Amino acid sequence: NPTKALVMTSLRSTLAGLAVLAVLAPACASSTTERESLPPLATVEHVDLSRYLGTWYEIASYPQRFQAGCTATTATYSLRDDGTIDVLNRCRKGGLDGKLDEAKGRARVVDEVTQAKLEVSFFGPFWGDYWIIDLDPEGYRYAVVGHPGRDYLWILSREPTLAPDVYDAILARLE
Repeated sequence: NPTKALVMTSLRSTLAGLAVLAVLAPACASSTTERESLPPLATVEHVDLSRYLGTWYEIASYPQRFQAGCTATTATYSLRDDGTIDVLNRCRKGGLDGKLDEAKGRARVVDEVTQAKLEVSFFGPFWGDYWIIDLDPEGYRYAVVGHPGRDYLWILSREPTLAPDVYDAILARLE
């Protein structure tokens, strides 16, 4: 029966496709934390947001496509009347003399106890985790921002450069 053969061929193709999807989906959908079976990402114990506000310079980061070609990247945070935070990310595209590129967003605190877990949105209703995982406890001179899936990471400083010993100590703690 030609119809039955066609249905069986179609069914085999569908099952083969589902089998491939079942193998590939976990690799595509899982985060670094899940793939590496790492413990949950820890944040700092507390962030004084009034001290955290202001301008930060990106010292290092995991490369992200939305930052491709960026140099001299900064992030400026300011408190809004409604208690959320304005976010202004800036960079120069293609070099220090390159075109200024800006992204405006907003952030909200999702962990009121520590104030170390925030969400940031640059695109309407879409929010991304912004967790402060390391922070200079005395002068708020540096901060490390991560994502619970460990697929994003930024090392930030209040100055455009960070002392090598401070940077090395941050890297050692990140391991």
